[in-house]
Amino acid sequence: MTKIKICGITNIEDAILAIDLGADALGFMFYEESKRYIKPLEARCIISQLPPFITTVGVFVNQELDEINDMKEKAGFDTIQLHGDESPELCTKLGGKAIKTIRVRDSINSREVESYPTQAILFDTYSTKGYGGTGESFSWEILKDLNTTKKIILSGGLSPENVVQAIQTVKPYAVDISSGVEEYYGKKSPEKLKKFIEAVRNGN
Repeated sequence: MTKIKICGITNIEDAILAIDLGADALGFMFYEESKRYIKPLEARCIISQLPPFITTVGVFVNQELDEINDMKEKAGFDTIQLHGDESPELCTKLGGKAIKTIRVRDSINSREVESYPTQAILFDTYSTKGYGGTGESFSWEILKDLNTTKKIILSGGLSPENVVQAIQTVKPYAVDISSGVEEYYGKKSPEKLKKFIEAVRNGN
């Protein structure tokens, strides 16, 4: 069963709706330049109201170790996602309990993938517009024959309409979506959320 992460959560209504519809994990953006940025104490307020067995993920972009640890303590999320150009060394300092993002252009270096001491790698689309949440996709065929020991999390340009094809092509551990289920930046569409989660569950 492919796991589902809904990223860019900024309010309790979207968080509860995503969970009620069947999401496994929620992502919170702690990168201030993101249009979905949330303050750590606001995230804590949301996280404190969530039911058990839901994974919460703090997303960071090229931020220092001290800042990441400080945000984690303030917000109380479970897992760290590094969505920038962070080094394998930073992952090591985080104790390996992290998700590392690799932004894909037209190929993937398997040695780069294996160099990160994390159990999971998130593959997103490289874009000059920013670090994630751009709604742009890459060729999923690139991942089809990737030889890796990591769990694959697929992101980038996913939607209710294309996620089944993406799952069938890549067979990922999880899918991660933000802009593809939004009404506007930071606000999820109930209809798109429902269609996306139903598509994932029916497509497995």
